[in-house]
Amino acid sequence: MNSNKRGLFVREDGSNLVFTFILVSSLFFMWAVCNGMIDVMDKHFQEVLHLSKSQSAWVQFAHYLGYFLMSMPAGVLATKLGYKRGIIAGLLIVAVGGFWFIPATHINAMAQEGRISMATAFIGYLAGVCVIASGLTFLETIANPYTTVLGDKRYAATRINLAQSCNGAGWILGPIIGSLFFYSKDAAGNNTGSETLYIPYVTVAIIVVLLAVVFAFAKMPDIQTEDEFHLDESNGGAEAVAGEINRPLVYGMLWLNSVTLMGACGVIVWLILQSLQLGADTVNWILGAGGAVLAIAAGVALIPFTRKVTSHSVWAHPHFTGSIMAQFLYVAAQAGIFSFFINYMTAEVPPIPHSWAAGIFQGWFETSKAGIMGLSDRGASQLASVAFVFFLAGRVSGSALVKKFPAHKVLGLYGLLNVLATLIVFLKLGWLSVACVFLSYFFMSIMFPTIFALGIHGLGARAKRASAYIVMAIMGGAVLPKLMGYVADKTDMSRGFIVPMVCFAYVAFYGFNWSKFSRSQSLTSGKSTQEARA
Repeated sequence: MNSNKRGLFVREDGSNLVFTFILVSSLFFMWAVCNGMIDVMDKHFQEVLHLSKSQSAWVQFAHYLGYFLMSMPAGVLATKLGYKRGIIAGLLIVAVGGFWFIPATHINAMAQEGRISMATAFIGYLAGVCVIASGLTFLETIANPYTTVLGDKRYAATRINLAQSCNGAGWILGPIIGSLFFYSKDAAGNNTGSETLYIPYVTVAIIVVLLAVVFAFAKMPDIQTEDEFHLDESNGGAEAVAGEINRPLVYGMLWLNSVTLMGACGVIVWLILQSLQLGADTVNWILGAGGAVLAIAAGVALIPFTRKVTSHSVWAHPHFTGSIMAQFLYVAAQAGIFSFFINYMTAEVPPIPHSWAAGIFQGWFETSKAGIMGLSDRGASQLASVAFVFFLAGRVSGSALVKKFPAHKVLGLYGLLNVLATLIVFLKLGWLSVACVFLSYFFMSIMFPTIFALGIHGLGARAKRASAYIVMAIMGGAVLPKLMGYVADKTDMSRGFIVPMVCFAYVAFYGFNWSKFSRSQSLTSGKSTQEARA
C-alpha cells in the first residue's frame, strides 16, 4: 500500500487498529495509578513506622524488584502466549497483589497491638507491592512494544507516547487517591492511613479482573515489528550483514551495561555495610577493590562473547544495548524524584505566607514549632498531582514533537534540559529550584516511551524478548532512590538531586548518539544511514 494511505493507526494492509490501541492504552492508565500511589506511600511509612528516607525507599525496592524478577519470564511467556493471553495473565497477577492488601492490613493491626513486630507489618505491605509489580511487568513488557506496531511504523514513537499520555493521566490520579487513604485522619487528628490503605488496592484488583474479561473477548492481532536488521532471516541472511557489526562499539556498550549492573549491586552492598556500622575506610576499600576486580573480569569475559556475536543477535545492535542502560538510569532518576517529592516540598520550599492558608487550600499547610508556615504531608501529596499535570503536558506535547522531529534528538534535548533543572535544584536557589522540580517532570515525560521505541527499533519478532530486557532495566528504580535517600539523610533533600542529574546526563548522551548506534536516520524516516547515502 502506498505510504500516503497509511496513518497513525492504519497498517499497510489497510486495517484500522484504533480500537485496539484505545483498549491497550487503558492498561497504561491503570498501571500509572498503581505507580502514583506507590510514590506517595514512602512518607506514610516514614511517619507511621518511624523510618528514615533510605529505609522507606524499600517500598520502591520491592516495587521494582517485581519488575526485575518477572521481566524475563514475562518476555518468554509473551513470545509463547502472544499479546492477548500475556496481558490477561498480567492483569490476574495484579488482582492477586491487590487483594493481598486485605490480609496485609490485618497483619499491620496485629503489629499496632504489639503482637508482632512493625518490621513484619512493613514486609507484609512490601509483599503486596512486589506482587502487583510482577503483574505490571507482564503488561509493560507486552503493551509497550505492541503500541509501536498498531499503525504506520513511521509513527511508532508517536503512538507509544500517546499511550503513555494515558499513563500520565494515571500518575495525576494516583497521588490524589494515595493522599486520601494514606494520610487520612480521624476526628481526633490521628492518622488512620494504615486502616484504609487497602481500599484503593482492592478497588484496583476488582477493576483489573473486569479488564481481563474484556480482553478475553477482544480481537487483538498478533503483529510483529519489522525486521530491519535481518534478525529473523536464516543464517545466510545474518552472515550477509555480519560485516556491518561495529565490534568495538558492541563490546563497549555491553561492558557499560555490565558495569552499571554491578554498580547497582554495589549500592545495595554499600547500604548493607552501612547498616552494619563498619568504618568508612573499610567500606570504601571493600567496594573499591571489589568493583575494580569485577569490572576487569567483565571486560575479559565479554571479549570471547563479543567475537561470536553476529547481527542475528539483538546484542549486536548498540541502539538496543544502550537503551537498556538509558532506561535503567532514567527510571532510577524518575523513581527518586517521584519518591522524594513530598520530602522535598515539606523540607526545602521557602517559607510560605500565612495568607496562603485559606479556603480550600487551608489543609495544605501547617505551621512548625518555630512559627514558619510550610506544606503539610497531605498538601505536598496533593501538589504531586500538579507535578504530574506537567508530566502529562510533556507527554501530550512530546507526542506531537516526536512526530515532527527525530525522536532521538528530542530525547537528547530533554535529557540535557533535565540535567540543568536538577542542577538548579541541587544549588538551592529558592523558588527557582522549586519551579525546576516541576520542570523536571515535564522534561522526563517522554523519556520512558521514547527510549523504549528507540531500543526495539527494527528488531522484528525479537522485539518481545528485547522489550523484556528493557523492562528489566526498570530495576534502576529499586536501587538508586536508596542512594538518593542516603545522600538526603546525610545532607539535605536538595543535595540528593545530584543522583538523578547524573542519570539524565547519560539519557542525553544516548539520545544524541542513537543515530550512530542504530545506523538509522530516525524512527520516522524508516531509512538507515546507509540507505540515505545511497
